[in-house]
Amino acid sequence: MNNKNKKQKNESRRAFVQKTAMATGALLTLPMGVEGMARVNGNQKLKLALVGCGGRGSGAAVQAIIADENVELVAMADAFGDRIERSLKGIQDYFDGEKKINVKEKNRFVGFDAYKKAIDLADVVILTTPPGFRPYHFEYAIANDKHVFMEKPVATDPVGIRKVLATAKIAKEKKLNVVVGLQRHYQSKYIDLKNRIDAGEIGKIRSGQVYWNDAGVWVKKRKPGQSELEYQMRNWYYFNWLCGDHILEQHIHNIDVANWFIGDYPVSAQGMGGRQVRNGKDHGEIFDHHFVEFTYASGAVISSQCRHIPGTMSRVDEVFQGTKGNIETSKGQITDLEGILQYKYSKKEANYDAASNINQDPNPYQVEHDKLFASIRSGGVISDAENGAKSTLSAILGRMATYTGKKITFDQALNSKLHLMPSEVTWDSVPPSLPDANGNYPIPTPGKTKFI
Repeated sequence: MNNKNKKQKNESRRAFVQKTAMATGALLTLPMGVEGMARVNGNQKLKLALVGCGGRGSGAAVQAIIADENVELVAMADAFGDRIERSLKGIQDYFDGEKKINVKEKNRFVGFDAYKKAIDLADVVILTTPPGFRPYHFEYAIANDKHVFMEKPVATDPVGIRKVLATAKIAKEKKLNVVVGLQRHYQSKYIDLKNRIDAGEIGKIRSGQVYWNDAGVWVKKRKPGQSELEYQMRNWYYFNWLCGDHILEQHIHNIDVANWFIGDYPVSAQGMGGRQVRNGKDHGEIFDHHFVEFTYASGAVISSQCRHIPGTMSRVDEVFQGTKGNIETSKGQITDLEGILQYKYSKKEANYDAASNINQDPNPYQVEHDKLFASIRSGGVISDAENGAKSTLSAILGRMATYTGKKITFDQALNSKLHLMPSEVTWDSVPPSLPDANGNYPIPTPGKTKFI
């Protein structure tokens, strides 16, 4: 292949991975880290299954294959066959024969029980369906001794959270690796800032502000002849049994950073929210804005805001105020109490990229998989599931507070009987949320919606 064709192929690959990463609202860039590959010991081939073949799943599969020189994608599962074929083509085109993709037609499983068939064929599984299904897929994977990468959030209701926590305990006992896609834990800048917090550079965190404000995500119009269940599955972001609202699906990243940096989970939350702009029939049942105050046992209060309204200020960031100084993660900087800069993170010289003439940190989306496969090869154990569950519950707690208008404790949320996600779904199932005669879905109303 000549240099021109190589350049075109690399640009095509970059576009594919960048597009799949955008499904999570975050930008992926190449080159990718190869830290995990350096530690692969070259023993048995690891078979990989992808469960959930949307954009994020496709990107995760690419990253998993890059992470280990002896991994093979052997099975794929999704509720929809067209999504499998589109995902497989994208993955095959990305690697252009350089890595082995061996998903035979008989191992492309379609339907709500397809995940079991795919998981059964693999050593490592990627779980990237709509998050309502995650607890059940995770439970099956661990029961069958598989290592797991699963995207956040890990559930949409407290019943699912309790299932994930129970399964996480079993995974640790079995010494199975579980990585959760809260990728800031694998991002150099965030790790550096966390280490500085732990070293006492800003003192004790007393307050903070976390943000995921943007214009929102895709809407998929209803098609003639589509069943209600298929419509909701295709448009999953707008239905709580599948998605859990955007405070959970996206803003969990920022809430998780607050938990991580403080070193604890909130004891209570109160807040407000509603539907002001994104309030059409095609926006399902979720809010377009949430504002929550999370209070921690230390007395720290984190103000959390997320918004899906076009034409408004966009900001995805975390800011914290300590007794000795402040941190702003987007800038990677620490200032003292007078606002004078004390430290600014810079990308490490070890990551210098000669092609772009810049220092470029390893891509955290890639590092997640590098670490996962390196741990599998070395006999180590990564156990992200418990934190993934508790940060997911923190976001669910925020949703409960905004939907009800009540102050709710973490323990109340953990023990809640709210069960949005059916334990079993078939194409004959009736979705938990249905539109009225005018096509409008029931919307939570603060002051009227009850805590369950």
